[in-house]
Amino acid sequence: MTNVKTVAIIGGGPVGLAAAAHLLERGVTPLVLEAGDQAGHAIRQWRHVQLFSPWEYNIDRAAERLLAVAGWNSPEPHIYPTGGEFIDRYLDPLATRTVLKDVIRTSSRVTAISRLGFDKAKTRGREAAPFEIRYQNGKGLETVQADAVIDASGTWSSPNPIGANGLPAFGEQEHANQIAYGMPDVLGRARIRYAGKVVAVLGSGHSAIGTLIELAALKGEHPETDVIWLLRGTDPARAFGGGANDKLAARGELGSAFAKLVHAGSMRIESGFAVTRLATHRGKLRIATGLASNARRVEADELIVATGFRPDFSFVSELRTRLDSAIEAPVALAPLIDPNEHSCGTVRPHGARELAQDEPGFYFAGMKSYGRAPTFLMITGYEQVRSIAAEIAGDREAAERVELVLPETGVCTRSIGERSSTGCCGGPAPAGTDACCAQDATAKAAGAGGCGCS
Repeated sequence: MTNVKTVAIIGGGPVGLAAAAHLLERGVTPLVLEAGDQAGHAIRQWRHVQLFSPWEYNIDRAAERLLAVAGWNSPEPHIYPTGGEFIDRYLDPLATRTVLKDVIRTSSRVTAISRLGFDKAKTRGREAAPFEIRYQNGKGLETVQADAVIDASGTWSSPNPIGANGLPAFGEQEHANQIAYGMPDVLGRARIRYAGKVVAVLGSGHSAIGTLIELAALKGEHPETDVIWLLRGTDPARAFGGGANDKLAARGELGSAFAKLVHAGSMRIESGFAVTRLATHRGKLRIATGLASNARRVEADELIVATGFRPDFSFVSELRTRLDSAIEAPVALAPLIDPNEHSCGTVRPHGARELAQDEPGFYFAGMKSYGRAPTFLMITGYEQVRSIAAEIAGDREAAERVELVLPETGVCTRSIGERSSTGCCGGPAPAGTDACCAQDATAKAAGAGGCGCS
């Protein structure tokens, strides 16, 4: 791109702020539109959660250079922060003590984006028209124009519904007061809600596991607490992760700790439990699966839904976007992260080329770029926006260059006993391939389809 002067960034989380830092270094003016009343609003909802990656993987280099000018001291690289520590020691200083404070507009929720004077169907002259971004704040509806747009709004505000078919379960909305989504602070602010109650947790990812571990701890303090794990799949061991083979140690330790709790009988497990409807029965929330004639039922006081998140594309509907029909990620990225093919967390570094849309100057970045795939690393988002900023500034060579080495994650689609001691399917994929790890790369080179390490 050429003659780009302003770039609107949707979302003031870590990836959005990193994008702003990289653009500033290249002489481009960013404008960050953050829906919350402070930068990093989504992370503030899970301050109690420990990140799986240490500080060395959580700090963007352009952002670090801005912070250094402000006299900021970098945390110990090998320490794993909580969400609260990440905000207090990195995001807040970045948003309030550097030049970024002048380009962030908080309480500004984007409602629509289009090309000025062009609807989605009109082509001739489209590329030359600036983007028109509409957003809602305390004063009402506002509008701003920009030469390019980076959508780093994440997925936190769009949790997946309870139904296994991707739709809300019957009765989900009616029983919202007994349902929490994501990872509530079970041992902190939400303790009184769950202590001594029958609590069911739906999901098998890291959020579900972390919540179940905290509920087990709560049960240790309040023995009358009863914990039920609702698992859509049939193999609980798949949730244990890579253990000692996981190069992100905190994530491996989480899986190992959870496996011990399961084996100790700290929770009741209901596997193959695909929820279809909710109802009230004698004051309890009745959670049911299957047809009424042969339904399985579980009764609980509270239900925690940890089934992941999905992106909200409603405000980009007037732009020309092209996404994978299943994963809802950019079509060039989707095969690398498709959980149907591979659950390995190592994805080769990628940037502007893989994230570009049919709408020139518009990019998805960060967690939102992964669509419905769950294995996103923050440092991956930093590399994405470094490349995008270079592309926007016209530095194609820098945009194509890989400046990131990802850690081996050791999380593959096989049981723990089958994993190689070297990590994720024999290590990371060679640079420049479209495989997610070494074994997959070898299989693809031999002509194999799908995932070569499943």
